[in-house]
Order: sequence, then structure tokens, then C-alpha cells
Amino acid sequence: MNDDATGKPFWQLKRLDQMTDREWESLCDGCGRCCLNKLEEEETGEIYWTDVACKMLDHHTCQCKDYGNRWAFVPDCVKLDPAEVVESRYTWLPPTCAYRLIADGRDLYWWHPLISGDPETVHAAGISVRDRVVSETDYADDQLEERITDWPGEDPSLH
Repeated sequence: MNDDATGKPFWQLKRLDQMTDREWESLCDGCGRCCLNKLEEEETGEIYWTDVACKMLDHHTCQCKDYGNRWAFVPDCVKLDPAEVVESRYTWLPPTCAYRLIADGRDLYWWHPLISGDPETVHAAGISVRDRVVSETDYADDQLEERITDWPGEDPSLH
């Protein structure tokens, strides 16, 4: 997906709000971290990650079971907006998220499928939630505090 004139990939040439739908969607690395239930401290805004995934997340593929119709099953599923990403309003996006990286002027990691050419590298690199999570159908909201964990909010490249 390189631009013919410069040889640079589209994400180095365009702002998030300039991308086509296809380009925008291709930025998702398929990690599934954004589909985890999170708790927010009201007073501080601090985000606490859990290992409890949305009922629509396939725990092995890390893809939504019905992406096109997800709002029929999860009405509060968030459709990312470029302006909101740039303004850092999605404090719950993982630090490795391509949308967040590009908004911050950073490049994609080596394991991102747009770099590696292989959608499996995000899993091989240990970035994804593959087989590391449980379904929200198995836990009540008042049990989420028991499922708080650090790894989804960490950037493994910093360790």
C-alpha cells in the first residue's frame, strides 16, 4: 500500500481524517485489546484493563464475530472517529494501537500486518488477546474488578 510518487506508505503520507475507509480499516492490527472491558476511575480518569472481552470478540482470531452488524448486539460499541483519536479522547486505546501511533506522529511496529505482510505477526509477537481472555457473558459487571490486569495497557516494546 505504498504511494506511487514517494514510495511511502499511506499512513506516513495522510492524516487519519484523509484516509479512505479501506485504509482506515487496514490500520487495525487485529490485536483485540480495544474489545476488552475496561474500568475508569471517575475522579482521576485512570483506565483499568481487564481480561474480559466483549461477547462479540472471537478469542482466537481476535476479530469481531459480526463486525458489520455489531451495534445490533453491542449498542455501545464505539466507532472510532479520526478527530477523537487525534484529540486523545479515546484514553482506552492500547498504546500499541495504530490509530493512536499515527495520531501521535509515530510509525507502526514491525509486527503490524501492514508492515509484516502477515496478519499472524501480531499474535506471534504476543500483542494480541489471542487465547488470553474470557467472555463478558461469563462475568457480571460487579465482578470486573476481580479481572483487572496490566498487560493489555502495556507497550511490550518498552520492556
